[in-house]
Amino acid sequence: MARAVAERIPAELVSADSMQVYRGLPILTNQSPAYLVGIWPLDHEASVGEYGRLAHEAIDGILARERTPVVVGGTGLYLRAALGELELPPAVAPEARAWWERLYDRVGPGRAHELLAQRDPAAAAGVHPNDRRRVVRALELAEAGRSLAGDRLWRDEWRHPTTVVGLDVPKDELERRIVARAHAMFERGVEHEVRNALAGGLSQTARHVHGLHEVAALPREQAIEALVTRTRRYAAYQRKWMRRIPGLVVVGAARPAGEVADEIVAVAGA
Repeated sequence: MARAVAERIPAELVSADSMQVYRGLPILTNQSPAYLVGIWPLDHEASVGEYGRLAHEAIDGILARERTPVVVGGTGLYLRAALGELELPPAVAPEARAWWERLYDRVGPGRAHELLAQRDPAAAAGVHPNDRRRVVRALELAEAGRSLAGDRLWRDEWRHPTTVVGLDVPKDELERRIVARAHAMFERGVEHEVRNALAGGLSQTARHVHGLHEVAALPREQAIEALVTRTRRYAAYQRKWMRRIPGLVVVGAARPAGEVADEIVAVAGA
């Protein structure tokens, strides 16, 4: 749909996906041509701060060429970093994050959340125990004397006048697409791709690519089922955070891409 928009107005695409930044897993990360796709090797430790600087450069360059940046994705924090300015706490050393991740896995979600509640009750109140990433992040920040509480992802300020469009797909159609995409990945050779990737060095951030470990460790049918389940859960999570974006314009997307693109261009023009 983003490509269809670029066929209707002078536009260029910028990816806001935290895993499409890596080269070496184009099938598993579902890559399409855009700025900030495949820019880093798999052993690079990605950070939202580094991505944000590159996204700003790409967007500003597109605007300087008198074209429209179409930021598409993906990952909520990366989308926010591309569109606005983030006040980021100091980066945590990979070994420190790995230590908290091991603790979470060793003691379990409930005990890790209790530990967070002892150290930062306000942050614990806003984080579910099963949200491993945010519990670990909150513990990191608490250790550094900072707090996840009040760290609101979506704010009203953007770097440039921006229309944010959310693509709404009915759940049954979304399920069909998720299943079809998982099967298509295996038909395109994702197993070979994953083996090659694991033969080299992977950073801690690259190891979080959805489906990497399932494809590597499970027989094909089980891997497909696991990938569908993981993607379904992530899609539900995306639908939730998408609705929190201030000024979001929701567009029905269960129809041909061209029709959706026409509506997006009309809405943005208005």
